[in-house]
Amino acid sequence: MTDRSDFLYPRSRYHGEVKPENVVFNANLQEFAQRVSYICNLETAGKVDTEEAYTQIKVLWKNLRRSKEELGVGQNSFWRKGGDEERD
Repeated sequence: MTDRSDFLYPRSRYHGEVKPENVVFNANLQEFAQRVSYICNLETAGKVDTEEAYTQIKVLWKNLRRSKEELGVGQNSFWRKGGDEERD
C-alpha cells in the first residue's frame, strides 16, 4: 500500500529554512498542487464540470491560505525585520 501511496501522492524534499511551520506548510502546498493537478486532469477529460472544478480549486486555495495564516509562514521574513530600507 505504501508504494501505491508514494506513487499517487509523491512528496519532494523540503529545501528551505527548516522550521516546523515551514515544513508543514510545504507539505500542505505539495498536497494542494497534487489535488489541483488531479482536478484539472479530471476536468480536461470531461469527468468533472468546469464550474465544479473551479469551485473545488477555490476551496483548496482558501484552505491553503488559511493554513499559511495559522502557521504564520512569511510573517517574520528578513524583509520585515529591518524595515523598508532592506528592500532597496
